[in-house]
Amino acid sequence: MSSLAKRLVLMIALTVALAGGRHAAGQSGAQQRLTPGEIKWPAGGSSLIGTSGASGIQTVTLKGDPTKPGVYALLLRAGPNTRIQSHAHPDDRVATVVSGTWYFGYGREFDEKALKALPPGSFYTEPPGMNHFAMTKGEAVVIQITGYGPSGTTYVDPRNDPTKKP
Repeated sequence: MSSLAKRLVLMIALTVALAGGRHAAGQSGAQQRLTPGEIKWPAGGSSLIGTSGASGIQTVTLKGDPTKPGVYALLLRAGPNTRIQSHAHPDDRVATVVSGTWYFGYGREFDEKALKALPPGSFYTEPPGMNHFAMTKGEAVVIQITGYGPSGTTYVDPRNDPTKKP
């Protein structure tokens, strides 16, 4: 089993363990086992509730529904040279870098000096309402995000929200 596959299996197991203690009404708790090859990434970009909506990002929901109360888990794949402006989510979230190096920082404005390089296996948090920003450099990155919905995304500067058309 490759290193990436082992990390992905570990992240999915962590998500299932977290979900076991907090079931919202309507969540089935169905068993799942997925290998990296079984994950169906969207053909183009995707913008789910609770993601940045930035171009170059694909998102897959592994568990739950981020628009509803309850535990959810997402895989987010960001292409090379992707930049996400400062934004926040209303829910408490934890994330683990599965592959690639993710550059992540906290604050009201994107500040490249405040970014911390997070290689595979790194963990970070997105506390409720805390502004944060991120970027990739020359490689794609896969991150697993787990939260307790409902989620959403609010950009510090609404003009930076890629889901809003001018």
